[in-house]
Amino acid sequence: MLSRFMSGSVRNLEREYNCTVRLLDDTEYTCTIQRDAKGQYLFDLICHHLNLLEKDYFGIRYVDPDKQRHWLEFTKSIAKQLKSQPPFTMCLRVKFYPPDPASLKEEITRYLVFLQLKRDLYHGRLLCKTSDAAMLAAYILQAEIGDYDPGKHPEGYSSKFQFFPKHSEKLERRIAEIHKTELIGQTPETSERNFLQKAQMLETYGVDPHPCKDVSGNPAFLAFTPFGFVVLQGNRRVHFLKWNEVTKLKFEGKTFHVYANQKEDKKIILTYFAPTPEACKHLWKCGVENQAFYKLEKSSQVRTVSSSNLFFKGSRFRYSGRVAKEVMEQSAKIKREPPEIHRAGLVPSRSCPSITHGPRLSSVPRTRRRAVHISIMEGLESLRDSAHSTPVRSVSHG
Repeated sequence: MLSRFMSGSVRNLEREYNCTVRLLDDTEYTCTIQRDAKGQYLFDLICHHLNLLEKDYFGIRYVDPDKQRHWLEFTKSIAKQLKSQPPFTMCLRVKFYPPDPASLKEEITRYLVFLQLKRDLYHGRLLCKTSDAAMLAAYILQAEIGDYDPGKHPEGYSSKFQFFPKHSEKLERRIAEIHKTELIGQTPETSERNFLQKAQMLETYGVDPHPCKDVSGNPAFLAFTPFGFVVLQGNRRVHFLKWNEVTKLKFEGKTFHVYANQKEDKKIILTYFAPTPEACKHLWKCGVENQAFYKLEKSSQVRTVSSSNLFFKGSRFRYSGRVAKEVMEQSAKIKREPPEIHRAGLVPSRSCPSITHGPRLSSVPRTRRRAVHISIMEGLESLRDSAHSTPVRSVSHG
């Protein structure tokens, strides 16, 4: 009898997994899920925890044992998608960047997008001119420590924080100057909204770079934004195709093709080579989802797409969520009291220290760099592996 009870208890435990999701403020949400739980169940738990209604812009990201990133598919079992052994660890991230983030209905949504863009800036995905970089960093300072106070903020206070992968002392001084003189009186909400408006105007807004090589073997980064398909090389955008110009996305092994029609019936085929077939399939799926989300008028227009290839025969995929237009229409119907936002309780990130109030300001040391003038727009090639969708490996055209 006892052995039967113990056997049943073990079976029950095997049906449950511990799951940790790292949120955008670097806090962690931990829960227990059933073996057959689908992605939507976990996503709904997180959104309920965050009191988030405008949730269609967000997704759950995980990394497989080969360091390849994936977006969790909400219609499929979590356990079957993750190749690693439990406990599972994932991250909540912005998946579809709002075309106009400052006009999102709820402040909680704007705040989460602000946190994502702050990460993008720090990791080098959000590229910009030095003047724009100084303004963005000053907005972050104002949002998180408030008005400049000489009693709390000693000389060189802006150098205590790392807003970008690397920057100069000259830029640090400019950040402090803007914070001291131009942003006095701005509330956190106003500063975050101003940050969003500024970030939205940058060419790399919404870029989640996929490293590839072009037909000549030159490194390139492919990305999908609210406005279309982008190819970046160095610090330049070399191709931009609006979503209504893109007619087909296709992959074959490690080869990715983009078909487009531009004005005067000009047909274009762009070809790039991903590091692995798995990376190419991930790139293709991201493209299919982004095109459906931003291009279509309603989700009923979504169709299953396929891409014939050698490594993933019969690969078929269908975007399963609402499209941008439907999301905005639904947001307009929200009529609740705005949820409270706890900004001051941010936990310092392992990679990017959050700015906190009070004495902790001077307790975040940062190694002093030699005074050099570095453009924030120096390109994506310097990104660490953790800052883009695919581990960088040698890419052959085979």
